[in-house]
Amino acid sequence: MTRSVLVPSSLAREAEDGREATRKLGYVARAAVVFRVDRLLVFPDRGSEGRFDDGFVGTVLEYAATPPYLRKEAWGRRDELEYAGVLPPLRVASRTGSGSDGSGSLRQGIVTEVGPDGRVRVNCGLQHPISLPAPDEEHAEGERVAVRVSSRRPVRAKLEDVPLPGFDVERATIEEALTRPDAGVRIAASRHGEALSIDRLGRLAGRTADDGTTVVFGAPERGLPELLDCRPGEEAPFDDEPTARFDLWLDAVPNQGSEVVRTEEALFATLAPLTLE
Repeated sequence: MTRSVLVPSSLAREAEDGREATRKLGYVARAAVVFRVDRLLVFPDRGSEGRFDDGFVGTVLEYAATPPYLRKEAWGRRDELEYAGVLPPLRVASRTGSGSDGSGSLRQGIVTEVGPDGRVRVNCGLQHPISLPAPDEEHAEGERVAVRVSSRRPVRAKLEDVPLPGFDVERATIEEALTRPDAGVRIAASRHGEALSIDRLGRLAGRTADDGTTVVFGAPERGLPELLDCRPGEEAPFDDEPTARFDLWLDAVPNQGSEVVRTEEALFATLAPLTLE
């Protein structure tokens, strides 16, 4: 079961400066962590990005998704990260004890050296990089890996072939995301969609829990109908119809009290009920 969320590359176009744009993206990253999103995808909204294009949006979101103990190693200095200090801490929950054959906290690491003896050195936020066996896998310097740390003193750890904690940031078109085998229930978040009700939520909960979800959000001042040039419930004009389509257009904030619900606010309002089982 996979949870994917799509946001436009124009997400920060209304921000007055880099500080405000970075803070806005921080709220998006927080929503992704709080509601256990697996993939946060940035889809192109060319011509509407303003000063902060997909390079800025993608970089800030990827930086936010990187554990603090790896940020210096992974990113160094980047112009897009000038105001990274305003990003809220994500505090990704440790997946203690998950996995079939071990216990301990699962951490993200970066391969810093590949040895000739089937071992790699990995920086995973401990006092020093640690040497770990990787006899059956090929790794490259700079690769991110999952490390199960069962003891810090003395250090006992091993590489694991499992999803990394937190969420991945990718760039993809809406069509590509909707046609993935694990797309699950494909939802267009729009104030012009069907109003979320207790009855509708009850019918949705079982499907989303079993199949996962792909939820697409619109751009500032341009909802999905305007962005896709179609009416809610219509088939969007994708090249690979009929597979690239939404299962539901959903308004998660019916009777909204503000004329505009910001994208970062819509993420919290929409993802919260969709995580119920």
